[in-house]
Amino acid sequence: MASTADMSAVGYDGLPGGIGVSRLEVYDWEAADGLRGGTPHVHLSCSEGYAVTGGRGAVQTLTASGLEQTELTPGALVWFTPGTIHRLVNEGGLTIIVLMQNCGLPEAGDAVLTLPPPLLADPDAYRAAVTLPEAGPEEVLEAAARRRRDLALEGFAALRKAGEAGDPEPLAAFHRAAAALVRPLVGRWRGRWRDGAAAASAATGAQLDRLERGDADHLAQARLRSQRPAARGRFGMCGRLDVYDIG
Repeated sequence: MASTADMSAVGYDGLPGGIGVSRLEVYDWEAADGLRGGTPHVHLSCSEGYAVTGGRGAVQTLTASGLEQTELTPGALVWFTPGTIHRLVNEGGLTIIVLMQNCGLPEAGDAVLTLPPPLLADPDAYRAAVTLPEAGPEEVLEAAARRRRDLALEGFAALRKAGEAGDPEPLAAFHRAAAALVRPLVGRWRGRWRDGAAAASAATGAQLDRLERGDADHLAQARLRSQRPAARGRFGMCGRLDVYDIG
């Protein structure tokens, strides 16, 4: 039987590095503060990046260091680490290619919205507030996504206000609540990481081992994959998504 190293030398079939990709058209819905855009949220175990392809806008980020706003225009590449609360602001036609760690885990569970604290403290209430209908008329789905966005903006505004006042506790409390909400999911996330980014890294290591031995046999197993979006225009946290089922 071939060893794991020999098997991994064949290669990794996912996108380079085990990332996930989606195409995002950021919501242009106006919020209570007069800005248009998406739902503020945080990822707990994944970095995320934006490659801006059209329009203009900004991403507001909130960390223990405070609030920052980064301009987004075509050609911009912006990325951030886990724990960065982020809110996309659409100033006109903002379109982004989103790059996500762990085969797209940020869109498959690793996200907690900045809802008001009472909803964060109750897992059932939180799920009810953030879960959109699986199907239905367009206007019903849009109304549910907007309600969810506006709830998260309410919590985001409170966190921002506390940070500006020099009070770090509300943000720390949000981090604790977010970690408690995702704790039951971590075992499943670990499997996704193992089969994605970890497998991609192992494949590279095995290929380097072969090349050091002068063994090029794995090159004969080269292959190409291509894919069209598995779903188009899905209501996401930040906008309408074209998603890819890359495994």
